[in-house]
Amino acid sequence: MDGLEAIDVVLASLSKAFSSSIGILAFIQGCTICLTLAIGWAFAAYVRNNVIRQMRRRKEDGHSFSFLCDNINDLEHSAQENLPMVSVVMPLKGFGEHNLRNWRSQITSLYGGPVEFLFVMESTEDPAHQAIRKLISDFQDHVDAKIVVAGFSTTCSQKIHNQLVGVERMHKDSKYVLFLDDDVRLHPGTIGALTAEMEKNPEIFIQTGFPLDLPSASFWSYCIYEYHMPCSLGFATGGKTFFLWGGCMMMHADDFRNNRYGLVSALRDGGYSDDMTLAAIAGQHKRLISSPPVAIFPHPLASDLSFLRYWNYLRKQTFVLESYVTKVNWFMNRALFLVHCYLSWAFILPYFMAATHIAVSLRSPYTNETSLKEASASCGLLLAVVLIICTLLELISMWNLTKVEIQLCNLLTPEGPRVCLNSFNWALVLFAVLIDNFMFPITACRSYITQSVNWSGIQYCLADGKVSKIQRLKKTGPNYTYLAGKRLHGKLLRPSRNSFFSSLCRALAQWQQPKKE
Repeated sequence: MDGLEAIDVVLASLSKAFSSSIGILAFIQGCTICLTLAIGWAFAAYVRNNVIRQMRRRKEDGHSFSFLCDNINDLEHSAQENLPMVSVVMPLKGFGEHNLRNWRSQITSLYGGPVEFLFVMESTEDPAHQAIRKLISDFQDHVDAKIVVAGFSTTCSQKIHNQLVGVERMHKDSKYVLFLDDDVRLHPGTIGALTAEMEKNPEIFIQTGFPLDLPSASFWSYCIYEYHMPCSLGFATGGKTFFLWGGCMMMHADDFRNNRYGLVSALRDGGYSDDMTLAAIAGQHKRLISSPPVAIFPHPLASDLSFLRYWNYLRKQTFVLESYVTKVNWFMNRALFLVHCYLSWAFILPYFMAATHIAVSLRSPYTNETSLKEASASCGLLLAVVLIICTLLELISMWNLTKVEIQLCNLLTPEGPRVCLNSFNWALVLFAVLIDNFMFPITACRSYITQSVNWSGIQYCLADGKVSKIQRLKKTGPNYTYLAGKRLHGKLLRPSRNSFFSSLCRALAQWQQPKKE
């Protein structure tokens, strides 16, 4: 038996197995996942589109500032002077290609009430320090902004440490505190919209939003985009949600001053993930998390995002499932871990099966192998066609939601840089869907086994769901963070032009490194 005949036999055997009742069930499962995502994205687009229609209707009625508020009377001086004070706390680490524009969008908010901006960093040696000083000096006569040096964290993640120090330094009259990541590009009316919702419904515990990833030319940026798209479903409800994104969180300042529900203690004493910790506390005490439909923020991804940085980002995302506050929180995280891993591979398995059926159909006219000809006559090709149709529906729904969110972002920032859908490569999106779902269970298992992660040059180790050890890797840590290509320390190096293969080798080498005690 020559090589081609052996391949024909293998293809025939696989096609026969994939056409069995179990194989058909796997196909149905994959198609169901595709259609569920498509329906979810269609609903999310409907919610966002309602906001667009309302804004355009108000503009036609003469309300030219509908991107700032719903009611034009809210712009009257009498209404503006009664607005509550907001403290905006921005924990910083490094300086990247998009940070300056993001920071400028944050401090030039058109919120009519008193607002202060606290840029919190671990030390003045952070590359962000000089850029922030220059930015503050440019706007010193127009905004209340200051730099806060937090020092190094010892009991929790550096981000949480920076946030808590920022809360300690916020103005005593602040009613609300808004936590923003440095990759959030605010709209002029974002702070006002979030504050208005908090004033309208005092029962809201936390308000949040979600980023709209804008992929660069890098394929791995499309994998990040694809990873976030299913997550975005939980933030497009138009109101109540169970999900929380740490990049944008508005809370009552007194909840921190009074350590309500022990949230400060939970964050400070071993906290790794701010959003997972606060979401667990909200669930435990049945408090409301809200995500207004206007809280969607353009998030340009780094132009040189490599496989290694993508791998590290996924590791950081899956690692949060290993942290927990209570036993119930542990159970929920473990269930999410198992369900996500199962659905990821259940999603991609039918594509391998469909590829096999298509290969059998293409090969059968050119072979004398009887079993292969019999396999080509089975229902395999029909199943592959059904999967292709479901995939197209999924991609169309993803495209439509992205288009709607881009339109909404452009309406919310009418004088800002225009966000465009034309730069998206949808062939790369399809490939990224498969790669990302294949990679997620691998990184999740890696996080489960090691119980440690390198986040921006800091090694965190967990014990019983809490940070137990912090090791700073200034000399051996990466020069760039995972998504924004930030400089973390030292001189700004030119982005390397390493191949996919070399990046993969470095990631595998990192996998094989023994865990440091």
